Amino acid sequence: MAEVTAAFRARLGAAVCGALLLGPLALPTALGAPAEPAACRAVRLGDIGWTDVTATTALFAHLVRTLGYEPQITVLSVPVTYASMKNRDIDVFLGNWMPSMEADRKPFVDDHSVDVIGANLVGAKYTLAVPAYTNAAGLRDFADIANYRAALKASIYGIEPGNDGNRLILKIIGENQFGLGDFKLVESSEQGMLAEVERAFRAKEPIVFLAWDPHPMNMRFDLKYLTGGDATFGPNFGGAAVYTNTRAGYSAACPNMGRLLANVHFTPRGESELMSAILDAHKTPDEAAALWLAANAASVRAWLEGVSAFDGRPALEALERTVSTKSGVAFDDWVTAHKIPVGDSVTRVVDYLKAHGTVFFDGVAAVVRGSTAAVDALLNLLPAPLLIAVIALGTWALRRSIPLAIFVAGALLFIMNQGYWAATLETLTLVLVAAFLSTVIGVPLGIAAARRPGLYAVMRPVLDLMQTLPTFVYLTPTLVLFGLGVVPGLISTIIFALPAPIRLTHLGISSVPKPLLEAGEAFGATRLQLLIKVELPSAAPTIIAGITQCIMLSLSMVVIAALVGAGGLGVPVVRALNTVQIGMGFEAGLAIVLLAIILDRITRPTEKMGA
Repeated sequence: MAEVTAAFRARLGAAVCGALLLGPLALPTALGAPAEPAACRAVRLGDIGWTDVTATTALFAHLVRTLGYEPQITVLSVPVTYASMKNRDIDVFLGNWMPSMEADRKPFVDDHSVDVIGANLVGAKYTLAVPAYTNAAGLRDFADIANYRAALKASIYGIEPGNDGNRLILKIIGENQFGLGDFKLVESSEQGMLAEVERAFRAKEPIVFLAWDPHPMNMRFDLKYLTGGDATFGPNFGGAAVYTNTRAGYSAACPNMGRLLANVHFTPRGESELMSAILDAHKTPDEAAALWLAANAASVRAWLEGVSAFDGRPALEALERTVSTKSGVAFDDWVTAHKIPVGDSVTRVVDYLKAHGTVFFDGVAAVVRGSTAAVDALLNLLPAPLLIAVIALGTWALRRSIPLAIFVAGALLFIMNQGYWAATLETLTLVLVAAFLSTVIGVPLGIAAARRPGLYAVMRPVLDLMQTLPTFVYLTPTLVLFGLGVVPGLISTIIFALPAPIRLTHLGISSVPKPLLEAGEAFGATRLQLLIKVELPSAAPTIIAGITQCIMLSLSMVVIAALVGAGGLGVPVVRALNTVQIGMGFEAGLAIVLLAIILDRITRPTEKMGA
């Protein structure tokens, strides 16, 4: 027994000595223990939603999953990502674009809460761009943009509110650089901006937008980057490098993962190929990552040099074993491989409509834009103090409540005091137009549904779908078909709010007491006379409640509408979220609440008024 113990100690001593001589991977392999502590198994990755960062994050996640780690991806804005790394909620961020994110990164590097591992991509660029035909017409420099003010509708298209590139553009506008003080930045999302760019290219219209490379847009569109933005975006067309960041001390705590992060380097072409698989071939990020890794074995081998799997085996061995163990077909893989093409079918339908219905959709967009522009012009016709007085007097005339009129005036003055008056009028315009159109469509449909039970049986599942389907789902096709701005926001709002007046009108008409109907028929009333003189007056409180609910639902869509460039109070809310500005978020949120209270108190049925 003593000899066995001595032999074991000798082998253990040899293993330890070998580990010290051969490096940190030798001991885990020799002992069959994990390469890192159990806490390192979960790798928490931050994704800011840009396609390039989504692609590289998915690629890294797919790779570490094959090595036995458990990646977790969370979509966050840039400022929230850094705050999360400081709070140790996120481990790794692969999308630190420099120098444009310098202001975002610097405080966290200075206080040593974030570590910079190194550049994972060089040769990138990030600045404003225009179509080649616009460049040929003379718009080649930042200084030329103001000369095309009318053609550009004084607009520059950016991505999500709070993004670093958007902030640089807002700085240019705020400081009236290049004479752009009267321009506006249309904020939405990467895909929202690209949808508008595609529409502009299709119509050969000028457009100025935020562009970067690597990205498939450089292969999809014939675009030109503008000169003259060196002071804002940096030299060489915003020449950039993308860095890997981690929470402080992550590489020391998880050295194997730290070694892999230091090894991973991308190329502009490689990233563009990966993004193209997502954007053009409609692959999921994980599918695109798997295909790219399979086609780029040499890059993978270089990344895995000196790296182990989580269980201590060499990384290449673990990777090969993972591939070999998946040679059989599991039931869930078989089911997934025979996917019913629901998404592909919808995509083909939308692409067909986009290709063949341009005239119709442009006509609808023109009508909607004209309607909202007219209402907005009407609201801005009077000076703000006079408009507040008119609204307060109108409230008193409708409700005969002096306290309510005082509250309305005080709430609107408070909104003005906080600097959200213009945004409030934009939101009010959207709500009024959406509620009006929903009422015009919904009340007649509700009446028809009450008169024809079979029609309501057909409509019911459609109404359920309209109310329960996530708004982002139908926001995507409306964005593609109508472009950025108030139109997709308004149409999405109508889809979301329309079921309320339909359902409550149906309920009100269906609930009219039969003795009233029989009395009307006994006096010889026609069906139209019954509707106008009996059914509608009896159902009026329920119908008005439906319209009030429609207004509230429309108001709840302001943040969603802001994501497609509709403006209004949703913009500061989204910007506050993406930049972690608690004060701005609370101010804008309070303005939305006050507007909601005002609209509710004014439009709710009289008998339910408590004021």
